[in-house]
Amino acid sequence: MPQGTTRYGDISPRTAARVARRMLEHQEPQLILSKMGRTEPQPKNATDSVKFRRPIPFEPSAIPLVEGVTPSPDRMAYEDVSVQLKQYGRYTEITDWVDDTHEDPVFSNAGELMAELAAATWEQIVYNAVRGGTNVFYANGTARSDVNTVITVNKIRAVTRALKAQKAKKITKILKAGPDYQTRAVEAAYVAVGHTNLESDIRNLQGFTRVADYANMQAISPHEIGAVEDVRFILSADLDPFADAGGVKGTMLSTSGTNADVYPILFFGQDSFGQVPLKGAGALTPIVVNPRPANGDPLGQRGTVGFKFACAALILNELWQARLEVAATAL
Repeated sequence: MPQGTTRYGDISPRTAARVARRMLEHQEPQLILSKMGRTEPQPKNATDSVKFRRPIPFEPSAIPLVEGVTPSPDRMAYEDVSVQLKQYGRYTEITDWVDDTHEDPVFSNAGELMAELAAATWEQIVYNAVRGGTNVFYANGTARSDVNTVITVNKIRAVTRALKAQKAKKITKILKAGPDYQTRAVEAAYVAVGHTNLESDIRNLQGFTRVADYANMQAISPHEIGAVEDVRFILSADLDPFADAGGVKGTMLSTSGTNADVYPILFFGQDSFGQVPLKGAGALTPIVVNPRPANGDPLGQRGTVGFKFACAALILNELWQARLEVAATAL
């Protein structure tokens, strides 16, 4: 390692800690899926495998006690679910000429863009993990290729009835806003997450309540648009649909103009999926290298701004979450 450099490039560990904190704060508004689910922070220098451990619930019994006879005790048992951590990272290159002549604070702007990219990357990782669940409902038909109608209240009720039948608890806590690993309590509800193209159809549902009209509830996210019965809806443009995967489009949105795009709406109960959160010390490593004659750059013409982080996400209980696949009205 050249003299004066650290694992963070040309910035000191103390500066890197401040930069990482700013990056985590800057990306906060983009994080939606990663605010939910069970979290398991991974300490530094630990194994690259993360284990989620949960107690197995006791089964009810209607056997009456026998006078004078002590019943056998129920024994605690646990179930382990493991997932492998993987490392992700991106960087952008900045030349000395741009740094010397451009009127904008290029390195600072690059840091903000990298923070947004880190958040979008993490959301995509969680989305890919939870979108593949096996508990699936369709707006119409019995397969994705049939779907060409919008979300309805009856379908929402079908999903929540199935969650309740499996004793899926409503979400009562989420990760708190900010760079540190903390949680905050929220009013109990199932949470549904989908693409912003669904907003008009959801707002048109009978009984829809806007966030502004909540009586005693606070929004979970700046992207929350409202609630229908006991489901709160949060929308993001990063949660892409299955392009052209549905039935004949009719009046629905379509990428090709022939078949309807299919939008998954993910319904979550408490602890239905697990994740290593992008929070706390060491969650994200910023790397800044100034243009200088080193590392194979004889004239010091190139510098970089980037990040690295390790993370993982997985479904913990297939029946405590569900995917409702719908189409979206073409406005």
